[in-house]
Amino acid sequence: MKNTAYFLLRISMGVNLLGHGLARIPKLSVFAEGMTKGFEKSWLPQPLVYLFSTTLPFLEFIIGGMLILGFRTRLANFAGAGLIIILLFGSSTVENWEVMGIQMIYILFFYLLISRIEDNCYALDQQKSFNRK
Repeated sequence: MKNTAYFLLRISMGVNLLGHGLARIPKLSVFAEGMTKGFEKSWLPQPLVYLFSTTLPFLEFIIGGMLILGFRTRLANFAGAGLIIILLFGSSTVENWEVMGIQMIYILFFYLLISRIEDNCYALDQQKSFNRK
């Protein structure tokens, strides 16, 4: 049962991230310009914000796809958590506390996926080497 629950959570996070990427890639310049405008009041350099916002949809797409397939699941989980930490940092620079609350939920899900990696199944990589038994 734990294996199935892990699978469903991994797939859910994967679909979420993949969907973000798929929605943003076709309108990449509009997304990047909007995100850059949203960070005008931040102390972050605008070129850095623009560069990150043009990269973000591709990272979401790749990490999401890896989670859905269960390909390099451990790496995908850490990459996803790292991405959320970067987003948290960015949100803090513009004092967007509501978005940070949502991002904290994402990091909690990544905590579960990372801490329960031994439950990973129905995956291309079958992370059996991480069993704690």
